Amino acid sequence: MAEVIYLAEGEDHPAFAEDERWITIDASNDGKFYGTGASWKSSGEWVGYCSLCEDDVSLEKALAAAQQWAAKYKVNKIWAQLKPWD
Repeated sequence: MAEVIYLAEGEDHPAFAEDERWITIDASNDGKFYGTGASWKSSGEWVGYCSLCEDDVSLEKALAAAQQWAAKYKVNKIWAQLKPWD
């Protein structure tokens, strides 16, 4: 299971290297969440992660979806923003 790192208010996730696996979950202004990420298939092909606020209506749902994707594509950390940027 990927480690979840909760970002402090106003804190941004680190910059990711091109060859790094990652997932971020961001808060939207309407109280919902969405995720983005990048990894590679076992064949070496790049694969992206993108969830929609309409699907990830809560932090819990966003984390559950991100954890599932992280397990499939060997992502070790999920960076979660709890409040939207002003």
